Amino acid sequence: MSIVAVAAVSSCSESNPFYGEYTTPHEVPPFDKIKLQHYMPAFKEGMKQQAEEVENIVSNAQAPTFANTIEALEWSGKLLERVSLVFFNLNEAETSAEMDKIAEQVAPMLSKHQDDMLLNEGLFAKVKQVYDQSAELNLNLEQKRLLDETYKKFVRGGANLAPEAKEQLRVVNQRLASLTLKFGQNVLAETNAFQLVIDNPADLEGLPQSVINAAEVDSGKWVFTLKNPSFIPFMQYSAKRNLRQQLFNAYANRGNNGNEYDNNAVIAEIVSLRVQKAKLMGYETFADYVLDDCMAKTPRSVYNMLARLWTPTLRKAKQEAANQQQLINKSKEGFALQPYDWRYYEQKIKQQSYNMDEEELRPYFALDNVRQGIFTLVEKLYGVQFSQVTDVPMYHKDVTCYSARDNNGDFLGLMYFDFFPRPGKRGGAWMTNFREQSYRHGKRIAPVISLVCNFTPANGNVPSLLTPDEVETFFHEFGHGLHSLFSNCQYKSQAGTNVARDFVELPSQIMENWAFEPEMLALYAKHYQTGEVIPAYLIQKIVSTKQYGQGFKTMEYIAASWLDMDYHVLKDSTRINTQQFERASMDKLKLIPEILPRYRSTYFNHIFSGGYYAGYYSYIWAEVLDADAFDQFKKKGDIFDTSVATAFRKCILERGGTEDAMVLYKRFSGHEPDITPLVKRRGLE
Repeated sequence: MSIVAVAAVSSCSESNPFYGEYTTPHEVPPFDKIKLQHYMPAFKEGMKQQAEEVENIVSNAQAPTFANTIEALEWSGKLLERVSLVFFNLNEAETSAEMDKIAEQVAPMLSKHQDDMLLNEGLFAKVKQVYDQSAELNLNLEQKRLLDETYKKFVRGGANLAPEAKEQLRVVNQRLASLTLKFGQNVLAETNAFQLVIDNPADLEGLPQSVINAAEVDSGKWVFTLKNPSFIPFMQYSAKRNLRQQLFNAYANRGNNGNEYDNNAVIAEIVSLRVQKAKLMGYETFADYVLDDCMAKTPRSVYNMLARLWTPTLRKAKQEAANQQQLINKSKEGFALQPYDWRYYEQKIKQQSYNMDEEELRPYFALDNVRQGIFTLVEKLYGVQFSQVTDVPMYHKDVTCYSARDNNGDFLGLMYFDFFPRPGKRGGAWMTNFREQSYRHGKRIAPVISLVCNFTPANGNVPSLLTPDEVETFFHEFGHGLHSLFSNCQYKSQAGTNVARDFVELPSQIMENWAFEPEMLALYAKHYQTGEVIPAYLIQKIVSTKQYGQGFKTMEYIAASWLDMDYHVLKDSTRINTQQFERASMDKLKLIPEILPRYRSTYFNHIFSGGYYAGYYSYIWAEVLDADAFDQFKKKGDIFDTSVATAFRKCILERGGTEDAMVLYKRFSGHEPDITPLVKRRGLE
């Protein structure tokens, strides 16, 4: 950076908290000092600084080396990284109309900035020169991996393209950046816009009192929304079929209402642009381009895996549908089962066949108890202890923060928890970082992690009581958190969850296995009022219903994964009709009409706004791994076996993306993953 630039930044450092090092405890972002007006100047200055750092690499008269080229590039852009991590995380968890406008402005700017680096011929020439000499450089494993991945990033970013193709790629990338942002904004707006308002107590028939209490906004007025803590229990328990239909249709048609938030045209253009990008990059399809950098490698391997699971899933789902239709027929209501009936009659069968009601379980799943249970599990497996931290800035009043220390007392990192829905937060649950782990000058830089969820909030004197699905989600996201927390990598680009897309879900999904094991339930499932440990008869109900409903769950997931792949194996960039394409895809798969894909096209954030394009399959790909991995604990006869846990930590959790994913997995397990444990667990034999 020039002396002038240093002076300019220094003069602004007091007013813009992104300039200069954070002075907060553990150097977390100073959320209490960050204002809207700080973002855009910091983005612009951050891009300017990194451009200067890149120019310094290119203009360096010394011969390119690993240190002055590859490492210099890895550590460039500190200010830009700092502001980006805060802005984009808060734009997901605590957004506003003003933040959306900033995002719309900055998305194409960042795309151009990224292309300016990856398409910089002088920079690529230096990277390639180091890469071509790699055999003589005596690099360690992580250095070699960083060199390989840096070179690959440039190649996959278009560095080898002809000048005209590079310019075309720039246009495509900038437009995609704007469109994918717009898609997510539209889904959030549609989700927030709908409310089912009930003012007749008779229309509350079937709903548990806890659900009614949570929905009451005024005396004699109840509001249900499309957020999961409201939507799912209404679909499970409401005896008013017409209201279930109304709420379900609103949910299933988000982004498909012909209004300003309609996503059909957005999808058509995104898919067209991705086809164009694949052709520019020399790939047959966009899926080929994406999967070339994943464990699956090819679309064929993904389709083959999904097809292998589809046949037993179809059989099981049809049987579940027949059971529900039989129940409807017995009631003499005389209608055919529809998607908006599924959760309702599934719950009824659970009650009748297994005497199981999820509402009976909720008192044992108070959020604080579940969190403490996860802490206890991690301590038993890895010796790690968590303690609440209150002296760090929070970005919302509902957010809490915990410190993690290893069994030898070493500080591992911080973990923020943001549990409850609000208008500025997108739906779903995710883990993210405010700082990645790395080593600088021999010192470990600890990660700052955030788990963001949309759980059932507290209501009056009743604390947050989670559904079994929410419990499982908590375990899942915490697994992602451990992946970052345990990371012990030299470089931030390889740390934690920076791994192949179809490998990243292994650490999260293996955590789900413990959630409802009887030994684990005895540790944390305690009645929020009495402190009574969950009784054996309820544990038995959980165990007996473990495979119930797996036809539905697996089918809706595979359908969404198949739809994702179908979009991304297209070879023609002609704009598609999204609704016709979706119907054709599901008809080809023979999806039964009583079940929709888990995500229909117009609200499929994972693939049109997130990073799971041609990659939604990765959840079940990784589930093959996690079922096989958890089987290692089962074979030991102890789900808390510390030897297996230590091996998983050392071989998987600590290593991030420092080696090929299959190499890491085989080092842990001693063999390639076997699909049998997954098929058995889901009851799909």
